[in-house]
Formats: sequence, structure tokens, C-alpha cells
Amino acid sequence: MEVDAAHPAAAGDELRRLLAATLSADKASVDAATAGLDGISAAGDPRFPIAVLAVAAGDGDQGTRIAAATYLKNFARRNMEGGLSSSALYVEFRDQLAQALLRVEPAILRVLIEIFCQVAEKDFAKENSWPQLVPLLKLVIQSSDAISPGHHPEWKTINALTVLQSTVRPFQYFLNPKVVNEPVPEQLEQIAAEILVPLQVTFHHFADKVLSSHDGNKLEYEQLLLITCKCMYFTVRSYMPSGVKQILPSFCKDMFRLLDSLDFNSPPEDADTTRLKIAKRCLIIFCTLVTRHRKHADKEMPHIVNCVTKLSKQSIHLSKLNSLSDRIFSLSFDVISRVLETGPGWRLVSPHFSSLLDSAILPALALNEKDIADWEEDTDEYMRKNLPSELDDISGWAEDLFTARKSAINLLGVIALSKGPPVVSAASKRKKGEKNKGKGGSSIGDLLVIPLLSKFPVPSHGEDASSKAVQNYFGVLMAYGGLQDFLTEKKDLTATLIRNRILPLYYLDQCNPYLISTANWIIGQLAPCLPEAMSTDIYNSLMKALSMEDAEDLTCYPVRASASGAIAELIENGYSSPDWVALLQVVVKRLSAEDENESALLFQLLGTVVEAGEDKVLPHIPGTVSNIANIIMNLLSPVPDPWPQVVEQGLAALVAMVQAWDSSAPDENKEHEKREWQLGQTAIAQTLSIVLQKAWLLPVEQMELTLDSELPPASCVNEASFLLEFIMRSITSVEEITHLKVFELVAIWADTIAYWDSWEEMEDQGVFNAIKEAISFHQRFDSSGFFMKMLPSQSANGAQSSIIGRVSSFVTRAIAAYPSATWRACSCIHTLLHAADFSLGAEDGRMTLVVTFGEAAFSYFKGLSDSPAGIWKPLVLAISSCYICYPDAIEQVLCKDDGNGYTVWASALAQISSSSFTPALSSESEIKLAVLTLATVIERLLALSMGGTKVLKDCYISLMESCIHLKDVQEDGDDDDEVEDDDDDDDEEEDTDDDDEDSEDDDVREETEEEFLARYAAAAAAASESIEVVEEGDIDDETQDIELGYLDEVDIKQVVLSLMQKHITLLHAQSLPDDLIERIAETFPESEQMLRARPQT
Repeated sequence: MEVDAAHPAAAGDELRRLLAATLSADKASVDAATAGLDGISAAGDPRFPIAVLAVAAGDGDQGTRIAAATYLKNFARRNMEGGLSSSALYVEFRDQLAQALLRVEPAILRVLIEIFCQVAEKDFAKENSWPQLVPLLKLVIQSSDAISPGHHPEWKTINALTVLQSTVRPFQYFLNPKVVNEPVPEQLEQIAAEILVPLQVTFHHFADKVLSSHDGNKLEYEQLLLITCKCMYFTVRSYMPSGVKQILPSFCKDMFRLLDSLDFNSPPEDADTTRLKIAKRCLIIFCTLVTRHRKHADKEMPHIVNCVTKLSKQSIHLSKLNSLSDRIFSLSFDVISRVLETGPGWRLVSPHFSSLLDSAILPALALNEKDIADWEEDTDEYMRKNLPSELDDISGWAEDLFTARKSAINLLGVIALSKGPPVVSAASKRKKGEKNKGKGGSSIGDLLVIPLLSKFPVPSHGEDASSKAVQNYFGVLMAYGGLQDFLTEKKDLTATLIRNRILPLYYLDQCNPYLISTANWIIGQLAPCLPEAMSTDIYNSLMKALSMEDAEDLTCYPVRASASGAIAELIENGYSSPDWVALLQVVVKRLSAEDENESALLFQLLGTVVEAGEDKVLPHIPGTVSNIANIIMNLLSPVPDPWPQVVEQGLAALVAMVQAWDSSAPDENKEHEKREWQLGQTAIAQTLSIVLQKAWLLPVEQMELTLDSELPPASCVNEASFLLEFIMRSITSVEEITHLKVFELVAIWADTIAYWDSWEEMEDQGVFNAIKEAISFHQRFDSSGFFMKMLPSQSANGAQSSIIGRVSSFVTRAIAAYPSATWRACSCIHTLLHAADFSLGAEDGRMTLVVTFGEAAFSYFKGLSDSPAGIWKPLVLAISSCYICYPDAIEQVLCKDDGNGYTVWASALAQISSSSFTPALSSESEIKLAVLTLATVIERLLALSMGGTKVLKDCYISLMESCIHLKDVQEDGDDDDEVEDDDDDDDEEEDTDDDDEDSEDDDVREETEEEFLARYAAAAAAASESIEVVEEGDIDDETQDIELGYLDEVDIKQVVLSLMQKHITLLHAQSLPDDLIERIAETFPESEQMLRARPQT
């Protein structure tokens, strides 16, 4: 089939001219050409895609053809969902695209194949509506130039296999992952039977060509082998077509031959890249066969083990190899790990244990020239590769390890945990990733690994990195780091290793930084199983490492960084320092403004030390805050947006310290301690004010002079908000306000958050807290109404606004930002409306806020109103606060777009106030607001002549239930503590039960394929459901004491009784449940007469 170059959409020359113009160096010409092409495509001519394809696949200038292919790719991406053209023309376009792909040169193929991927996934994989594709591919591949020379020289084998690769790519994942044991799709079965089975003979022929050729002619065959391997991988990654089962032995034999041919005695050259990529793909296929299709690959497992074991023993050459070669060794170790986790794994791998350890794993772990070069040139890269933090789960099924060293560490851990063939129990399961526990007997870690590692002596004094003893011992240390799971239950052995094999390194005459950094890492890895008795020695060693100075020609940053990380790991695992003050002093002493990377790490560690040290470090917090503040101020640049990471970490450390100081406040009856604590609080607040002045006020003054930057800065808003909150809370006099420039800081802070749009749950909590503290500060000290005054803004728009207005802008946009922000923003709405002082001529401002909040909350609520949800509660209550303030204005807001808006909201209010709603109204303030609003709504519904409606009845019943609930909450406020105690006891019992269950799960067996598929489908379904379900916010946010202001003083009981008396006929008209009537009578004895007069139903 030939590409039709004729098209009515535009003359061929004009189309080519526009496409060629898109290659111009002049931006205006490119924009004009693109606009012209877009205009032609928008004209709606259905043959436009075919016309562009004709240019791309034609005989013109290659630059123009690439431009055509690129434009067509983007056009297809934009229009694939809606259809590229009419059905008939789309089929024509699809067929011509497939034909074009078989002939075009590589530069065009790389672009057009992306279009084909979209088409094939939609039409062939998902819809199965392209029955002609497989026969066409079969014919083309069999007749292509490299397979049948002379038949169809225009059909290029590499192009045809590339099309095949794109065709099978969608099948690498289950098409219907929720279906247990999903059958192989019929399209994939067809490809396997008609293309892959015959292709095995060709694959073997290509392998012969590559293995026997020693000149440049083998490159084409290597590319064909690589593409074929990718096709096979995509085919078997999830499914196993019956046709592939037939050719699997032959295909594996050819992969064995290719892997056996690898020789790493000399560094690979550029010409070897494709061969290495083939090897990588073969190893990935082996991983897939072992993990996913073991029953079909059982006969090949001994050969797989022999092949990859032989390959892995060339790891002694790793230091000379590139990253692709390193990845090959990584995969070879991963294959062995996977085999070892299977049923026959022990029998197949155990004969190789000794040789693997000696000749493969330890050489991969030993210090080499590449490590030394990384240390000298890029310390961060050195730590990423050699001090990994993601070795928490040693498993044969671990994925994405990527480096030979990480994979070797993982394999060593799997070997150490092995105890022989797993014990089979009919009542037990062995899931992938669980350890091969087995009852009784010694593990290989005891029998082989530890004794072998013990043969390597601790290096002597003065040996440097060129020493073989140092290089080998580096590998020993890396090996210990991978034995975390093995050593967890062996505390005596762990203590012996730390005492005799790790700690002596810190006391050599010349501490070797390569060994010390690794020793730090090991201590961090073994943090969960370190004995308490050694804490002094361990912390002293780490603090010595933390203080290690750079050598004359060698940085010791990895030593200090790994020591910092190890100390943090110890603290987070509950391994306390014997001297918190000494540790704090060492950390603070190392802090400086000279090395930002190191200071950023130390700031993180400082926050951890302060949080864990508690009372031990408390007296030192004011002085430490001052030291940190000086460093941060030296790091602040004149243009602070964005601030460097070290400043962010420094501010986070300050937040940790002020939170620790807050939590240590003594009781009021301890006058002396309280006085001392307040002095410290005042000193900290003064220091924080100076920091924020340098960060915020000074840049504003500079901007007024230079006008060369946009302020206020958005950096570290959350941390700065925590600090500002602390400053405001510490104020006790007007003099302090002036001295600390609180009003100026609050104005800049409010200006900063007014246009905040970088919403992130963990980054906004401080802002919400500061808003509430700002309103409290406003109540206590803003007698002049500064918060209500219109102030000039330093932001881009420069519009004047008040502090209250700026804060309200943040709150309004936060309502719909994310679920937890909705809860927090709605809580702030109550505070702003009921606690802020609008008496100083700002009542109009209050109404503006009410309308703005009401519109935002109701707009978001309407999008969620189809079915009741927990997020209803904060939104409906926020609207209630607005309604209580200005009922008429909010009623207009609710009915602006929908005449039933008021009824919708009233119904929702009745629902969230009912006893059956979850989460229920739980705080006294929430219930009070609901009662007051329901009473007002009922009055309004009666005024609207809606006395007999369901919404009125629901509101009346919810009003009565809420009143009863309010009395229960007021009387039983102390019950929560008892419930919490009971819950704690229950948790302890549950934990004990879990431990018992764990202890019984010793006899395990390998998970069957059927069990794996069932678990996979269940996990896919659960993942799908978790995506569909919208989170409703943190549970901690669901119970809130909201601010009610003067409403808190309203006599709720009188309001309800007055409503009942005023509308006695309403009470009589409602069909109230008998149990509710009894509870009303108990709650309001005064209503007994009204209830008695109620007609019986």
C-alpha cells in the first residue's frame, strides 16, 4: 500500500513550505508557520493527517520530513481521544502509517513510532479492532531485508521489529488487573503463535552472527537482537502465551550464549554498548521468569543460576567499567536473589555460596578507584552509591536497586538469612518478600557469612586507601551494613561486631575517612538492634566522627554527613544519648555559614536532638536559638526568593526548638520555674524577631530604594509562620510590640500569604496556626484597629488591603485547596468572624468577609453535595457562621445561582446535626453553632411558608437531637479520658495478639502463582478504590473547638424553649419519634406541658 500524496486540504507545496518554515531560527517565522498549520488542521479537512504523513514519508528534504513527522506526532497526541478523522479515513491513515514505518529511515522512524504506539494501544490492545495488523507484521518480518534478502529490500527488518515492539508494549501490564488469573489476551496469543515462535529461529541465527563476527557488521544484528529481547520481555512481563512456552527453552539457550560471551577483563568500548544492552535485557527477562513464571521456567533455573553466577564472578573488574556494565552485575545479583527465594532456590544456589561470597559479592563491595574518584569529585554521588539509605528491606524480590553494590548487599542479606529448604505446611503461606525463617537450625549467616568476614583483620595504624587491607575491609563493612535483618535477633553477636570490628576504627592513629564514613553508616543501619550498654562508646565515636576536620587534600564531608545520619537514626529508633548536652554542643559547634550543605544536615540533626533531648537540653535552647539565628542571618541574601535550602533547614530547626520550649511551660503554681521560663521565652522571641526583620523588613526597605525585586518573599512561609506565632504569643506589653516590631512583621506576613498558591498539606499548618494567634493578638493589643486599616502592599498588584483582608484572602482560597486545608480554613472562618474586632468602623468589612467566605464555602460544597461526606461538616458549619452574622446576605448568596440553594444548605445542616451523621458534631462549640443556626433556619422556613416540608421536619428533629447531645457533652466532658485509657488497654491487648500471631508464622511455603494473581488483583482493586475515594482530612481535624465570640454566651436552652413556645403548633405538627420525645422531656422539663398537649399519633 502506497502513501497517497494527493490531498485536498492544502496544496503540497504550501504544506511543505509551512513545515519547512517551522525549522527557521527566527521565532516569528516559526510562530507564523505553526499558526498556518494549525489553521489548516482546524479547517476540519479529514484528510489533513494523511497529507502530513505523506510529507513525512515522502522523498523530500529530511529536515522538512522530520518537521512533518513531529507536527503529526503532536497533532495525534492532541486529537487521539476525539478521533483524528472520520472512521473510514482513520483506517486509511492507520494503514498508511504502518506501511510508512516499514520503510522510513531511523530519524523519521523515531518520531512516527510514537504515533503508532498510541494507535496500537487503542486499536489493537484495548479495543482489538485491528485484525489486519498481525498478518501484515508476520508477512513483513518474514520478507524483510535482513531475514529474506532480496525479497522486499524496501522492508527493513529493524523497522518491522520496532513496530512489533510497539505493538506488544501495552501487554507488559495486565489489561484488567482487577481480574484474578486474567487469561492471556487473544491478540497476544496470536502474536506469539504467528510471529514470536517463527522468530525464535531468526533470533538464533542472529545470535550466531553476533557471536561469530569480529568486525563492525555485527552491529545491525545486535540491534535486531536487542529489539527482539524487548519484544519477548514485554510479552512475558505479565502474561505467558502458550506459544512462548514452546520456544522458552530455545530462547533461554541463546540468551545463555550471549551472556557467556561477555568478557569484562578490559573496559567496554562504545561499540560494545548494544551488546551490553542485550545482556541487561536478558537478565531482566530472567528476573521476570523467576518471579512471575516459575513453573514454566523450572527446567531452566539450574542453567540460569550457572550462567549468572559465572557472570557475577567478573565483578572484580567493576572499578574499570561504566554504569551500563555496573547495571548488568546488579541484575545478575538480583537474579540469584530471586532464585534463592523460590522453592528450589536453596538446592540450586547453595553449592555456589562460598564462591559467590569470595569471587563476586566481596569484590563488588571492596573499595575501588571509582569510589575514591567519586569521593574527591562529587561527595553527594559517593554517598548515594555507597552509603544507601534504602536497605531497610532485604529481600529476594527487592526492585530498583540499580547498582552492583546495592544488589550485592541485598544478595548477601538474603544468603545470610537462608536456613535450607523451606518447611512445607499445608496451613501456611509464604508470600514474596517474606524471609525464609524456618524453625531451628543455623542460618548461612552463622555458618558461612560471619566466619568469612571475620577472616579480614582490622587495618593497622596509618594504612591509606591504596592498601589492600583497607580496600577489603571497606567491603567487609559494607557487608555488615547489609546484615541488618540477620543481626536484628542476635544482639550478642551485634555487640561483639560493634565492639571488636567497628569501634576500633575510630581510635586508629590516623582514622581512614573511607572506613569511618562506612562505619557510621553501619551503626545507623544497625540502630534497631544495638545494645544499650554500648551507647556511651557508640555516641562518643560518632561525635568524634562528626567533629572530624578535612585533611589537607581530602574532604571529610561524607564522614560528618554519615555521622549525622547515624545519630539521627539512633535517636529515631529510641537509642538515647547518654549525654544530650554534649551532643548538642558538638552539633552547634560544627554549624557555620561557610559550608551550606553540611549546615543543612546539621540543622536537621539539631531539630532531632532537641525533640528527643527534652528536659536535658531545655536550658540551652535560648542560647542555641541565638547561635542559629546568627548563622541564618549571615546566609540570608539581599534577594531572598528563593532562600537556599540551608536557610529552610535552619528555620525548621528554630521551629523544633520553639515547639520544644512551648511544650515545656511549667504549671502556673510553680512561680519560680514559670518566671525563668518566661525570661527564656522573651529572649527567644527577641531573637526570632531579629531574624524575621532581616528576612522580611530589610528586603522591603531595599526594594523601595532599588525597585528590582518582587516582595514579599514566599520562601519558608510555613516555618516563618510558626516563628511569628511564637513571637505574638510571647507578647505581654505594648512596649514589647514596638521593640519587636510585631505589627510590621504581621503586615508583611499577611501580605505574603494573601496570594499564596503553593498548597501542600505539610507546608501550611504553621500558617493556619499563625492566623488564629494573630486574631488573638489583635484582640489583646490592637486597640487602634491596625489590623483593619488599609495598608500598601509590596506584592505584584500593589493594591491596598488590611491585614484581616489579606488573611481572609488566604483562608478563602484554602477552602478548596485540599481536604485538611478545608477543615483548617473553615475553623479560621469562625475565628475571623467572631473573634476579630469590627467595632472600629469596619462593620462593612465584616459583611464583605461574610459574603466572600459564604460564596467560597458554598461553591465548594455544591461540588460535593451529591452524597453525604465528612467534609460536609466544616463547610456547612462555616456557612452557618456566615449566616448567623448576616442571614439576608447569605441567603442571597445561596440562592444566587440556584433557587433551591437555601433549602439544599438547610437540609445539609440538618443532616450533619443529626445523631446518625459521621463525623458527628462533637465539641460543645460546634453543637451550639448548629443549634443557633437551626433555630434561625426554622424561623426563616416558617416565614417562607414551608411549614409542612421535609426540610423543616428534618431541621426540627436535628435541633432537638442537638440540644440533647449538647447537654450530654456538657455533663460528660470527662468521659473521654476514661475512654482513651480503655483504648490504650485494648491496644496493648491487640499488640500482644499480633505478636502471638507473628510467632506462630514460622513454617512458611512459597506463594503459588494462583495466590499471587489473587493478591495482585486484590491490590489493584484496592489501589483503584483509594484513587476514587476523596480523602476527607485528618481525623485530628474532625473535632474542633471553634470560636463563637459573643455567641458562646447565648442561652441555648432559652432559645430552643422560646422557639417551641412561639411555634407550639409546629411542635404538634411534627411526627417526632417517641424515644426522642422522652429525651426532650428529660432534657427540658419545662417542655413537658407542651409535649403533653401534643396530639397522640
